[in-house]
Amino acid sequence: MSSSKPALETATFAAGCFWGIEAAFAEVKGVESTLVGYTGGRTEDPTYKDVCSDETGHAEAVQVKFDPKKVSYGKLLDVFWKIHDPTTLNRQGPDVGSQYRSVIFFHNGQQKKLATKSMKEQQKKLERKIVTDIVPARTFYKAESYHQKYFEKHGRICHF
Repeated sequence: MSSSKPALETATFAAGCFWGIEAAFAEVKGVESTLVGYTGGRTEDPTYKDVCSDETGHAEAVQVKFDPKKVSYGKLLDVFWKIHDPTTLNRQGPDVGSQYRSVIFFHNGQQKKLATKSMKEQQKKLERKIVTDIVPARTFYKAESYHQKYFEKHGRICHF
């Protein structure tokens, strides 16, 4: 009997402080792993300090590896919309700066299509305009090890 691993897909989201976003996605059945990092900017291999300067163009993001036989990309989008306010530009709660912007980084045409459709559906439910960007995934830089699984290690919760 073959014990082949499932074919995993990748999804990448930015929705404020990556600690809470990672914790939310890690709880979703079918999510095999999460990784916090930086993407969407112009600086190669940025550090947390670099990104916090709000000058690299990167967003704090979470890369999610998921089994599409156990959880759909659409379900991940549902989680994304629930865990942050997509109508605030460059901020989430007390966190202010472009590194905290709302972004869906799509990895293929199907993800782009589903993200666009999902955003249109969400907009119907909200009075304020959604400012979430839907853009192609770019190089993802893994954040420093002390940021990985931060809430799991420290037992804290986020403000969402």
